[in-house]
Amino acid sequence: MGVFVTGVRPRWSDMDAFGHVNHANTVTLLEEARIDLLFTEAARHGVPEMAHGVVVARLVVDYLAPLVFTGDEIVVEMSVRELKSASFTLDYSVRNGRREGSPVVATAETLMVPYNLTAGRPRRLLEAERDFLAGWRAGGNGA
Repeated sequence: MGVFVTGVRPRWSDMDAFGHVNHANTVTLLEEARIDLLFTEAARHGVPEMAHGVVVARLVVDYLAPLVFTGDEIVVEMSVRELKSASFTLDYSVRNGRREGSPVVATAETLMVPYNLTAGRPRRLLEAERDFLAGWRAGGNGA
C-alpha cells in the first residue's frame, strides 16, 4: 500500500524528567526510521544516490499521546505524500509498540530536499530516485 514500516528502539536515556521520550529524541527516532527507507531500502532497490545527500527542509511533529520507554521497539510507518522535481514530503505515523492495535502516539512530516554536498546546493531528484520514491506514495505498492 505504499507504506514503509520499520522498527526503531528508543533508549532509556531518551526519556525526560516527565517519563516520556522528549521532542529532540523523538526527532532522532524519526531520523533513524528515515535512514532505513532512504539509505538502506533505496540501496537495496539499486538507488544508492539517496545516501549521498538529502536534507530536511521542514519538520512538523504532532503528539497524540506520550511515547514512553518500555524497552520495546516502536513502529514507524512512512509514505511519500508529495513528489516534486527537487523535493518530496514524507508522512510518518509512530506507534508505541509492535503489537497489533498499538496506538499511534505521533504523526510527523518532513519536507526533504536532495542536496549536492560538493556544490553546497540543492539538486533535482534523479529519475531512479523519483521512481523509488513513487513506489512509496500513499496508495502505491512500495515496489
